[in-house]
Amino acid sequence: MSDKNTGGAQEKTAARTVTRRDFVAAIGGVGIGAILAGAGVSAFLVGDEVYAVEASSGYLLVDTKKCGACETCMLACSLAHSGRTNVNLSRMQLTKNPLGCFPLDVQQNQCRQCPYPSCVDACPTGAMHADPETGVRMVAEGRCIGCERCIEACPFTPSRVQWNYEDRCAQKCDLCLNTPYWDQEGGPNGKQACIEVCPMRAISFTHAIPRQSDEGYDVNLRNEHWAIIGYPIDDAGRVKPSISVPTASVVKAVPADEAAAEE
Repeated sequence: MSDKNTGGAQEKTAARTVTRRDFVAAIGGVGIGAILAGAGVSAFLVGDEVYAVEASSGYLLVDTKKCGACETCMLACSLAHSGRTNVNLSRMQLTKNPLGCFPLDVQQNQCRQCPYPSCVDACPTGAMHADPETGVRMVAEGRCIGCERCIEACPFTPSRVQWNYEDRCAQKCDLCLNTPYWDQEGGPNGKQACIEVCPMRAISFTHAIPRQSDEGYDVNLRNEHWAIIGYPIDDAGRVKPSISVPTASVVKAVPADEAAAEE
């Protein structure tokens, strides 16, 4: 191929390339989160071209109104990933406000596996990357140089990427895809340690892309069993628990003396 033809091909390729800057400019001030409100979206039209976004195949959902702030999820997370029970090494972060009122006194801060992961974009070495098979955003610890750009780039507070001060590398939730100290298969097609151990069942998993807002990731996981023990299952807390429980599901309490007589 002649130099002239080569130059023409390069110019044509450059003209058709859609950069991140072009993509952001095209969607304007609407925000990527608003665009990604629909589940299953993996690409967007920008002019005549397509800007592809590789989506994660799994996401964690939480119910902050159901969380008991016991930190069991944090201990299980650090144990499964690091072999040590240390809440400071957990990828699931629980924040508490001792002066706050329910349900704003406790927050579960899980990684959102962002459709457009700024942490991945900020990493200069490729240590922060999307797993090619599952799309899960994760860290290749051996390639991390400790610049902490991924932590700074995370748009959420607290950052969903943490600095592991013991192993001297960045870390984040990988949906238990890489848990060397757990004998269960993790990842989007397996189990997640935090979900398995949560005594309140306040953490759940979904394959569908949640709405990119707090409401999309903080959901209502309360059911009739929650109402049986006397708690309302609606978000407003206005529906009496007895109304939320089907008649057939109500367990009749048996006095201790009658129970002893039956035995």
